[in-house]
Amino acid sequence: MIAIKNLNKWYGQFQVLADCNTSVAKGDVMVICGPSGSGKSTLIKTVNGLEPFQQGEILVDGVSVGAKGTDLPKLRARIGMVFQNFELFPHLSVRQNLTLGQVKVLGRSEDEANARGLQYLDRVGLLAQQDKYPNQLSGGQQQRVAIARALAMDPIAMLFDEPTSALDPEMINEVLDVMVGLAQEGMTMMVVTHEMGFAKKVANRVVFMDKGRILEDCSKDEFFGAPRSERARDFLARIIH
Repeated sequence: MIAIKNLNKWYGQFQVLADCNTSVAKGDVMVICGPSGSGKSTLIKTVNGLEPFQQGEILVDGVSVGAKGTDLPKLRARIGMVFQNFELFPHLSVRQNLTLGQVKVLGRSEDEANARGLQYLDRVGLLAQQDKYPNQLSGGQQQRVAIARALAMDPIAMLFDEPTSALDPEMINEVLDVMVGLAQEGMTMMVVTHEMGFAKKVANRVVFMDKGRILEDCSKDEFFGAPRSERARDFLARIIH
């Protein structure tokens, strides 16, 4: 579904991604973890072209993300993205947030977009909030709306960039529960997160990054059982402690 080959990216003289290689099969749930500044968010944002890269190749369902002729808006419509800070339109109601992309990008009718949007709003347990505006919702509710909005576009895969890091502790589980449900339904997912409990519960693959490099790319059991790199062992010891 997603292939990342020899990926390199610089900000000026600073190399933020160095020779990254990994792949995500259909139905995989890949958790990307590592210390702050390790390149995790940058890596996930290159997958749908939100971050350009200078060297290497990324293929999403056979489409080359970095190729000059690639229609990035069309590609992004097929890959759901959930950000750290929700990124909902504050001047639109919850229902309008869910229908806008469907109408503008997918060309659906208002009625069809509305029906699809409400279906996913119900899926995340927020059907009763459809006429509210984002500032009337808690952070956890806003993030669940953002997930529903992404799902309403019928994505082939979902990208999550630290989806719980801006939430109060008691709101984290309501978002993680939705993500666990998606994983159990077979959604292909790449998730940047520090939530190791989520990784243990639903990931089948773990990628560990440090200083722009992928140091571990292995099964969940391998990573939590006996990571090969000393850096990953140190990271796990600190997080689990």
